[in-house]
Amino acid sequence: MRSGILASEMTSVPAVAPVRPVDAVEAALAKIAGRGDDGVWIALTPRDRLLAGARGLEERRAAGETLPLYGLLFGVKDNIDVADLPTTAACPAFATTPAKSATVVARLLTAGALCVGKTNLDQFATGLAGVRSPFGIPRNLFDDAYVVGGSSSGSGVAVGAGLVDFALGTDTAGSGRVPAAFNNIVGLKPSRGVLSTAGVVPACPSLDCVSIFAPSVEDAARIAAVAGGTDEADPFSRPEASSVAFAPGERPPHFRFGVPPAGALDFLGDGRAAEVFDRALAHLTALGGTQVEVDFEPFREAGSLVYDSPLVAERLIAAGRLLAERPEALLPVIRQILAQAGRFDARDIFETLARLAQLRRRAPSLLANLDFLIVPTTPTIYRIDQVQADPIRLNATLGAYTNFVNTLDLSAIAVPTGFRNDRLPAGATLVGPWGTDARLATFASALHRATSQTVGATGRALAAPPPVPSAVPPGWIAVAVLGAHLAGEPLNHQLTGPGGRFLRAARTAPSYRFYALPNTKPPKPGLARVETGGVPIELEIWALPPAAFGDFVARIPAPLCIGSIELEDRSQVSGFLCEGHALSGAQDISSFGGWRAYRRSLPPL
Repeated sequence: MRSGILASEMTSVPAVAPVRPVDAVEAALAKIAGRGDDGVWIALTPRDRLLAGARGLEERRAAGETLPLYGLLFGVKDNIDVADLPTTAACPAFATTPAKSATVVARLLTAGALCVGKTNLDQFATGLAGVRSPFGIPRNLFDDAYVVGGSSSGSGVAVGAGLVDFALGTDTAGSGRVPAAFNNIVGLKPSRGVLSTAGVVPACPSLDCVSIFAPSVEDAARIAAVAGGTDEADPFSRPEASSVAFAPGERPPHFRFGVPPAGALDFLGDGRAAEVFDRALAHLTALGGTQVEVDFEPFREAGSLVYDSPLVAERLIAAGRLLAERPEALLPVIRQILAQAGRFDARDIFETLARLAQLRRRAPSLLANLDFLIVPTTPTIYRIDQVQADPIRLNATLGAYTNFVNTLDLSAIAVPTGFRNDRLPAGATLVGPWGTDARLATFASALHRATSQTVGATGRALAAPPPVPSAVPPGWIAVAVLGAHLAGEPLNHQLTGPGGRFLRAARTAPSYRFYALPNTKPPKPGLARVETGGVPIELEIWALPPAAFGDFVARIPAPLCIGSIELEDRSQVSGFLCEGHALSGAQDISSFGGWRAYRRSLPPL
């Protein structure tokens, strides 16, 4: 297989020589054959068809076609349609052979990727352990006694073993994140409605997402950018889907991250898991983060609704007819879960929807003033025999920190955070409001690289991140901030909330004086240009979409205003200035060179 091909192709000069798609296909098929019946695949694309597709890609490229995913190989969870391959949802009695691929698959194929085949899953995407399939149980790559995570079990192993460059999964309650943790790879669960679910067998249509497994955050972001976008064929697609960005940006030097209080973090007695998560928090602090405790009870309650509420009745949309007419076609544990739908009536459904609306309204306030929330991806990991002996209870515990994300309409990305002292992998998940996928990717990439060295079980080194563009995105407006809007400061959410991106830290030209304005809440500084005696002042440059910039400026209170600021390199940027009359009696803090240094000099409150 190709070493580091995804990351290297994101730079202008590849780190490795390009591999012909035909050669990549042959290598992948040989590797898959060498593993034998490993429970990863339900159906492979016929070799002749796959090679013909590879040759076709070479012809398309030679003809001048732009193919951003040229020759990349991927697996598809077998509840997502691929034309002319069976879709089973891990239930042979449900199998159909679609003539048309799901929207996300079609977009990837158009971009030059090649589908190797359909991967195994927990039946009807119901499960988080990866042991509920009549097509076999994939084995953990690090200790085959342990589960690989589900329901996207085959997709997780296919990437973790290096059989494909990336894989598609689905994620309703954590199925795109748990396998990432147990296979030492990245699992991107995008904002709902950004990747189309047209052509996907539903688990819970109002919660379902297509997810992406990849070696790195940058790889997953690159795939999502191609696969995403509004789709009229999907009733849950969102009009603003095409504006959601995924690529990591420049990381602010200071940030705030939320974490459940110690009393709310339950690792079920697994000290190894707790130790790995504590290490991840320490790495975030070392990267410039400030840890903030967040009330986790609303998230926990939202997560409980996935299986212990009328929402479980949505799972009958795909499997309800089989349950009624041919219950023996379903695995016993799946029958037991689906049968719970009969406990609820119409009133229960509407009461649940009302409570869910309340929780969704509360979530933004809990995440305000934070760059992200971080949780363990799972509280522990189980052996296969443990889950088989207690299938419902143990499976449920794996979703303790994943179930709430889609019910609250949040985005998330799961990354490896190193290995436990028993050499099993572990991971953490970064969570944020809808549409903050790029911001999460920025911090997730930094955490991944601070804690991990290799990809999956391949032994291949985690590739260095590609350069982050420092230019203002087309159509966006740059703004310089110097005080309460700096990263990690109380008003930074006015930039991050509407999707603002940190570009870089900088300093003004030595032509300014800096003041602490009296009687401002939160405390704010004022910047004024002077003819003589000026000094350079530290600032940050952020970028906002045009509409968001207008809203941002409208919220600026007098005596502050937006004007042109000269930077140390003599370039100009719009930024915060202060009306001269407000500086009378204000404390001159120019000698500190910036707001943070001044604030550090103050006695603690």
